[in-house]
Amino acid sequence: MKIIHKATVVNDGERFLGSVLVEGERITHVFRDEVPEEILQRCNEVIDARGMFLLPGVIDDQVHFRDPGLTHKGDIFTESRAAVAGGVTSYMEMPNTNPQTITIDALHKKFEVAAQKSAANYSFYLGATNDNIEELLKVDAKNVCGVKIFMGASTGNMLVDNEKSLQRIFAEVDMLIATHCEKEDIIRRNVETYKKQCGEDIPIKYHPLIRSEEACYQSSAQAVELADKYGSRLHVLHLSTGREMSLFSNATLKDKKITAEVCVHHLWFTDEDYESLGAKIKWNPAIKTAKDRESLRDALKSGKLDVVATDHAPHLLSEKQGGALKAASGGPLVQHSLQMMLELTQQGIYTKEFVVEKMCHAPARLFRVKGRGFIREGYYADLVLVNPKPYTVSTENIRYKCGWSPLEGETFTHTIEKTFVNGNLVYDGTNVIEGVNGAALEFDR
Repeated sequence: MKIIHKATVVNDGERFLGSVLVEGERITHVFRDEVPEEILQRCNEVIDARGMFLLPGVIDDQVHFRDPGLTHKGDIFTESRAAVAGGVTSYMEMPNTNPQTITIDALHKKFEVAAQKSAANYSFYLGATNDNIEELLKVDAKNVCGVKIFMGASTGNMLVDNEKSLQRIFAEVDMLIATHCEKEDIIRRNVETYKKQCGEDIPIKYHPLIRSEEACYQSSAQAVELADKYGSRLHVLHLSTGREMSLFSNATLKDKKITAEVCVHHLWFTDEDYESLGAKIKWNPAIKTAKDRESLRDALKSGKLDVVATDHAPHLLSEKQGGALKAASGGPLVQHSLQMMLELTQQGIYTKEFVVEKMCHAPARLFRVKGRGFIREGYYADLVLVNPKPYTVSTENIRYKCGWSPLEGETFTHTIEKTFVNGNLVYDGTNVIEGVNGAALEFDR
């Protein structure tokens, strides 16, 4: 039995000075005032948290941990350790691996690997193709976070561009459908336009013009139209433009069948940063204008955007070389996403209560995660202790297997002090504790 003592607890829209008692995997009591002396004496460990913030562990609904088949740049072991070092205690991982996660058998193999290697709690999406509807219909919604559709380019045959296939998926899959939305035909036309202007090696600054606002909007609109038509449970990932915000509602989360995610890089960077960071900030969908960033920040406040995630997607630096067509798309963020969002609280854009809502509570509600995402009695003790002291990102403290970050040199005002997964200390502020594994997420569906 352990107690996290005299922290500033940030949870359920409020903050208060309190202590959290943990027995085994679960939170057994949340104290809002003094802890009885007999309770303290019974504890094996009393963690002094004075001056620190205690938050629920972050739930990241979109990561690429590259396992299996692409493990030279990341794997479940390394990236889950980076996650817990950043206060992320649960993740949902994407299917564009090698082999792709497009069969139930491949999905089960990922769960088996994670049970042995993951420091954080986990779930995995089953990927859609133009012809695997029978596999999608076998998914157990109580144990799998969702079905993923790439309505834009991806690896192998995971671009779902057949109209009949899309209609059947939206009509028949009775669980959450998560989409990557970019119109491939618009992107191809834009590539040809900029090749005529720039030659074969198109500079990186044209990336957001190739993977344009129009390409994003038309694809997102198609997904929303299909979901409306068939009554599907749709979750649109990594929105990147202000224009797309017109497609979404600011109704309360419990009343929505169509929800939306924004990623930290779209809230942080703008297209002006390509000049200094180049392909290090090349993602699909692309980072766009300062106006788009402000629209996304505002839409998160208004409730049109429901959750904040990372789309953590590591590549080696050697794979990030080249311009708009040659450099790999994606970058590592899961170790620093909570610090990035807390930095926006320092800038007066959000509050800590709001960050906890969008990174912890809302993902738990949206996916109906059982027993996680809140500091509540009876819930799993997935917790992060945050110290309001400076932290500078450097090559020495980056935990990603790829060994770099677009945030190198950035100094944050908050440091991740400790992370607990299922009641176990898994990160002590310096080291990830070996031998502590996460558990498969369960969903109340």
